[in-house]
Amino acid sequence: MAIMITDDCINCGACEPECPNNAIYEGGVEWTISDGTTISAPYTIETGETIDPDEDQEPVSDEFYYIVPDKCTECVGFHEEPQCAAVCPVDCCVPDPEREESESILAARQKTLHA
Repeated sequence: MAIMITDDCINCGACEPECPNNAIYEGGVEWTISDGTTISAPYTIETGETIDPDEDQEPVSDEFYYIVPDKCTECVGFHEEPQCAAVCPVDCCVPDPEREESESILAARQKTLHA
């Protein structure tokens, strides 16, 4: 499952530099699938929509840091545990119960994002 940031976030930003997929953004900041990845061709996100890799996408949150689920691999392929959760001082980086994914799916995503 992807990691999510709860509304307990204090916007300290400790999580953002720890993400090997550049999946974490400050609230209100637009994201791209190409940011921090090797994606250079149109990419289909979980909604089924195909997006241009360099096209700005709407922020997931305007108030708090957020994680783009399509870029989150729970650090599979990089670390033994999600680094955002490891460094969060208020424990607000938690598994997203609406996005349960197996380790094999997360590993496949990691390989796609960093081909």
